[in-house]
Amino acid sequence: MPVNEERSHPMTEPAPSVWTRPRPEPRRRAPGVDQYVAAALAIADAEGLAAVSMRRVAGDLGSGTATLYRYITNRDELVELMVDAAQGEDPLPEPTGDWRTDLAAVAHALRATLLRHPWLAGELAGRPSLGPNSLRRSESALRAAVALTPDITLASQALGAMHAYVLGSVATQQAARRAEQRTGLTKEQWQRSVGPYISEVIAGGEHPMLARRVLEAEELDPDVEFAFGLDCVLDGLAARLGR
Repeated sequence: MPVNEERSHPMTEPAPSVWTRPRPEPRRRAPGVDQYVAAALAIADAEGLAAVSMRRVAGDLGSGTATLYRYITNRDELVELMVDAAQGEDPLPEPTGDWRTDLAAVAHALRATLLRHPWLAGELAGRPSLGPNSLRRSESALRAAVALTPDITLASQALGAMHAYVLGSVATQQAARRAEQRTGLTKEQWQRSVGPYISEVIAGGEHPMLARRVLEAEELDPDVEFAFGLDCVLDGLAARLGR
């Protein structure tokens, strides 16, 4: 007899959102929510999000874990607060009224935040963050996109395409950083270490385009590469959606 899915996985009422609950005042000389979130950000930036735990954050502030639970229900809430705090570190770009300028500013601001917090990209790629800083960023970005097309669905899709490019570009840059940390070799040192092998591959003549890439192409700064790719995305949006 088939198992009833609803009975085998009973629904539970979700906890109230951290953004709707009143925030308790910190007790005398005890850390408050902002201090806990700042400590969690410091841990995640230095060691990765996996290193963040309620016990670790409380310990770094010399606080009892029970005290932290008075303000923040669980680790998921803590991460949500971290995501929103990271997105509120910089002022929003001033709108110019020109969609291309404003969307480019949104993309550069997002990239700067992601590079500052290497763990953040994975969190932004999932469900949207609904904290006040995140909502302000979303509102600013949508206003820029609506200047390109008044259709809110298309404007949202345009933002999605641009965000996907930013996330991918940052992921590539962060992967290069992790490779340096893992191997202890800079990019230049790694290139020298594989140089003899690549020379053999080129001499074999089976990969002429790769040979041209190695011998002729310029090595560009990540900022230059990002700007070029962003221009390509914006050109595509202009061609597809421009009025």
